[in-house]
Amino acid sequence: MAYLRDEKRASPHTVSAYRRDLTSLVVFFRERGSELPKNPRASAPRAGRVQDLDVYFLRGWLGQLARTVTPNSMSRKLAALRTWMRWMRRRGILETSPADELASPKVKKPLPTFVSVDAAKQVVEAPETDIAAGKRDRALLELLYGSGLRVSELSGLSLSQLDLPGATARVLGKGSKERYVPLGRLCVEALTEYLAVRSELRHRRTLAIDPHAVFLSTRGRRLGVRAIERIVAKYGALGAGRADLYPHALRHTCATHLLEGGADLRSIQELLGHSSLSTTQRYTHVSMDHLMRVYDAAHPLARARIPK
Repeated sequence: MAYLRDEKRASPHTVSAYRRDLTSLVVFFRERGSELPKNPRASAPRAGRVQDLDVYFLRGWLGQLARTVTPNSMSRKLAALRTWMRWMRRRGILETSPADELASPKVKKPLPTFVSVDAAKQVVEAPETDIAAGKRDRALLELLYGSGLRVSELSGLSLSQLDLPGATARVLGKGSKERYVPLGRLCVEALTEYLAVRSELRHRRTLAIDPHAVFLSTRGRRLGVRAIERIVAKYGALGAGRADLYPHALRHTCATHLLEGGADLRSIQELLGHSSLSTTQRYTHVSMDHLMRVYDAAHPLARARIPK
């Protein structure tokens, strides 16, 4: 866990998830470790060791998990196992990593969810901007849709990371990787209006206020991920009738609209902070799928019956 956190710079969410996955293996090992083959040269019984784990035992653990967890969860548990065993191999604890012999489950990745340009506009413009919380929500939605930020990046954004005169923001993404994202004109205007009244969100009784956070709750604290999710769902319902809207869907919407507007994949990759271009390429499938639906609905030849 220390290696993941300090050297790999993994997110707290990843560290917590990997800890749960490996704890599950430890529990299974304690319950079923007696089934492992014993060293015939051992002079006396000994407690089970990590060196005794083999690919068959690991398959048994994954097989038990497969009864109750989804393929996506199985894929992550296998990733945790591989990372852990490779870490031990590099440190000489293991000679080989039996986890590398395990086949990855087939995971069907759904296409990203996005909304139309009109729907996105209605969502972003839904907040009432006559109060400080409304101005905050408008600026928050402008950043999610206009700059394609992850919800964790938005929550962690500090005042020192904003450069409104330069229309940019310095964002801390996955793996503590920094990148600069552009801020559109409307986003800069919304942020300027919000920051002018930001102090009104201090705690009413104690007058406490976070001195660094850009987005504050009505108690003067940094706005958390769950609170942002509720805000997006609220305005998704009000603006576009989409109570199921979530922050990442606005990120997907940003990328999809950029691609449809002529932006190249490399630029979108840099904007979103994707480490691999293959992740960004998913939006080409979204764009093509949308194009085919429009074609089928609008083109006369697509609706014409084929003569027998």
